[in-house]
Amino acid sequence: MHLAPLALSHLPIPMNDRDIVRVMEILQGELDRGIPPVITRYSRKKEDPYRILIATMLSSRTADEVTEEASERLFSLASGPQEMLRLSDEAIARAIYPVGFYRIKARYVKEISRDLLERFHGKVPRSMRDLLSLKGVGRKTANLVLTLALDGEGICVDTHVHRISNRLGYISTKSPAETEKALRAKLPRKYWSDYNSVMVAHGKRTCRPISPWCSRCPVFRFCDRTGVTSSR
Repeated sequence: MHLAPLALSHLPIPMNDRDIVRVMEILQGELDRGIPPVITRYSRKKEDPYRILIATMLSSRTADEVTEEASERLFSLASGPQEMLRLSDEAIARAIYPVGFYRIKARYVKEISRDLLERFHGKVPRSMRDLLSLKGVGRKTANLVLTLALDGEGICVDTHVHRISNRLGYISTKSPAETEKALRAKLPRKYWSDYNSVMVAHGKRTCRPISPWCSRCPVFRFCDRTGVTSSR
């Protein structure tokens, strides 16, 4: 029995590091044609860095639409750190429900607001070290705030960025921390601020964790499909 040869024209070729330029051009176009993540939309509207910081913290382990609705409810009550401190923890918790860990995050909102007023003159700090000193702010949040709110340099690595960067074959890492280090070493700086937004949108729409939509992926020809065992 003879098997028909695979149609090589339909198979991706190993990714070349230079392909990331074309990948980003294509996925940035896809992002602009779709609905960007809520934090990206806030950034494009030039929202106050404080609002972006709080919304980013709320977004952890929370669906985008829930984050947006909760943030808008909260900011209708208090738009800055001074106003936020006048609210009770319970009022904040009610406003942000049902974001993940909403009661803990309500306390973080108050502590961040107090810290900004007492230590940073009410302004969101512009250094990674200072951002990480705020309660509830990890590297992912700090990097996103640096790039999208403060025009600084950072690469925000979440599950989408980690998964897709490795799936493409652009890097080979085992953890988000390794991924951030690898991307800082090789990703052109002009893509740092957009990289998270682009990969999050692509990950939600097409490059799913399980059974990705390879048949409709606009960058399929550049992808090594590392770790993909089934796809649609």
